[in-house]
Amino acid sequence: YLSSFPGLWSTIKRSTSAKVKRKTYVTPGESASGGKGLREQAGEIMAYMKANNYEVADAGETITFKGIVQRSLSQALFLVFVTAMSMATLGLVLNIQFNDLELPGIGKPNWYLLTLISPYAGIYYWSKGDRVDEISFKLEANDDDTENSITVQGSEEEIERMWRQLEWQEKGMVKVSGLLDG
Repeated sequence: YLSSFPGLWSTIKRSTSAKVKRKTYVTPGESASGGKGLREQAGEIMAYMKANNYEVADAGETITFKGIVQRSLSQALFLVFVTAMSMATLGLVLNIQFNDLELPGIGKPNWYLLTLISPYAGIYYWSKGDRVDEISFKLEANDDDTENSITVQGSEEEIERMWRQLEWQEKGMVKVSGLLDG
């Protein structure tokens, strides 16, 4: 049972940092019907990033954006809840295991009081919750300008949100229309 608590600590610790991923997406190029040139594609990315409060940090062959991601009250409350439940289950296990334990001067310990440390998970997150997010893009076109390749490195959550909004397709994947797609 105690071997699960490093997972709790890891969840609390990782909540203050972004999971960085690198993915490559493809869009129709300038020569393809309905496609866009690299300049137009870069402008679309720039508009998206500006709308989401990112600023250009470096613009060379690779364009890098930086933005501040604010801490989230719901994330802090979630961490407090998860920690409280973990401490309550630990209290239950300790209560069953040490049912007859009496400490000198204290008497029978109330193991459920361990749940009182759960707000510290939220305090830890709240003190370190704001972070600077960095996302970089590299745009390339194939030889006959029929396909643009966009390599993105950054926060997994931001990349996920971006490709859906900008309607990109991950390289090597085939888009299958769902039942509810119009």
